[in-house]
Amino acid sequence: MSGYAMESATPAEIGTQALPPSDQWSTAPVVPAPVCRFENFLGAERAGTLLSYAISREADFSAGTVLDPLSGQISHKGRSSLVLPVTSTVFSAHLADCLPLVQEILGHRAALTQTLTVLTSHGEGGHYGIHTDASRVHDVGTALSAVYYLHRRPRGFGGGQLRLYDTLLADGGARPAESYRTIEPEHDTIVFFPAGAFHEVVPSTCPSGHFADHRFTLTTWISGTGSAAAASASASASDGPFRIWPWLAHAAERTRPLADVDHDHDGASPIALPAADPATRLALPAPRRTT
Repeated sequence: MSGYAMESATPAEIGTQALPPSDQWSTAPVVPAPVCRFENFLGAERAGTLLSYAISREADFSAGTVLDPLSGQISHKGRSSLVLPVTSTVFSAHLADCLPLVQEILGHRAALTQTLTVLTSHGEGGHYGIHTDASRVHDVGTALSAVYYLHRRPRGFGGGQLRLYDTLLADGGARPAESYRTIEPEHDTIVFFPAGAFHEVVPSTCPSGHFADHRFTLTTWISGTGSAAAASASASASDGPFRIWPWLAHAAERTRPLADVDHDHDGASPIALPAADPATRLALPAPRRTT
């Protein structure tokens, strides 16, 4: 023990001389985008088979594109990746079984009815600059983005993390904040977040240069026929995270195409989302009670 006597500290008052009063609040809240991540999403066997399939289709991948929201022009600006439009009833069934839980966690209330999916590949220098997924869905205020990660183990690439940006609420509007969360691209994991959230893929490296060592994903956009306004109106004050969704849509407004787009700019085709199977759908376990 210390040989010094312990005495109670006396609180010090920080008054107006040290901290002058302010006539009005000047702070602006920064709100994280809601996000939900699952590990071991497909399981070792299915994940390995899907990775082998992606590698085997190397010759069918093409350069990923972006859609300019103002001009409607398609380009490769700000993006370096390879894409292959795909559909999968097995993957859609897994999505359907976990979506009720995802929506519960994210505080999401809109009906979801269809998916749009592409396989992506990022090798040396692969990246995707800051963007939203407004060009992929009809209503960015209610749609979800999902990114499922695949790669060889040990990992043959570096970098490639997902940065999910917070939203700054100020002056009656919203915009992406400077702060963000980083999500590692771990094999057989999937992450869900609002399609209106600003995000980016940081540059990756691939020392071997082999296609099989790339960072692969199944990137899916999940949407419905409802509107953000209707979903927000039906939400109660206790719905938690869903109250941020209209703000996310507001921040993403400038990235939304001015005219309706008939076809996905990477060639993906929408398919109907099946209903969740009551026997296999995911649910949160009941919390343990402490005695």
